[in-house]
Amino acid sequence: MIYDITRTISPRLAVWPGDTPFSYTFNVRLSDGDIVNLTTLTMSAHTGTHADAHFHYADDGQHPAQMPLDAYIGPAQVVTVVKRGEPLTPDDLAHIDLTQVTRLLIHSYVSDLNDEQWPEAYPSLSIELIDWLAEKAIILVGLDSPSVDAPDSTDLPCHHALYRHKIVNLENLQLRDVPDGRYELIALPLKIDQVCGSPIRAILRTLS
Repeated sequence: MIYDITRTISPRLAVWPGDTPFSYTFNVRLSDGDIVNLTTLTMSAHTGTHADAHFHYADDGQHPAQMPLDAYIGPAQVVTVVKRGEPLTPDDLAHIDLTQVTRLLIHSYVSDLNDEQWPEAYPSLSIELIDWLAEKAIILVGLDSPSVDAPDSTDLPCHHALYRHKIVNLENLQLRDVPDGRYELIALPLKIDQVCGSPIRAILRTLS
């Protein structure tokens, strides 16, 4: 079974306050007598479900085209948390067996929100949790939250902690109706150079 854990990109999709919303224009149209429909897309690199590139928070970091593809494919654990506007700590995940996976996807109430609704509060990561996950050899952390850092953060400590540990991250996942458990994750960033992130099509496949 396949779970699509990607938010739909459309002009109605909520984006980070002040960021570029998604829009499109037609260059040519079949209905105007042209031979094809051809559109131009305008959007932020962090529109909807996306992968941050390390360049997002470090000038010497990798762009999407250079990010390690193997981190975005493989066994993943989905876990539901109850916190809404607080940083997550190891205590919130201590009941989960992470010995068989190297990717963690965190499901919160944010997945219950419509694509048009921006969460005013959401669970974020903490330095303590990132250090703990690194000790457990986690190489990817994904959230349905819009950021791994708190919404009022100005120095992005969790982004930088992930970078120090060489952990990649996904944001704005849609985990509604996905039961907790282990899956195969496929969530590849586009091969784009010189930018800070990439929209992705993220899916989970049940393990046989």
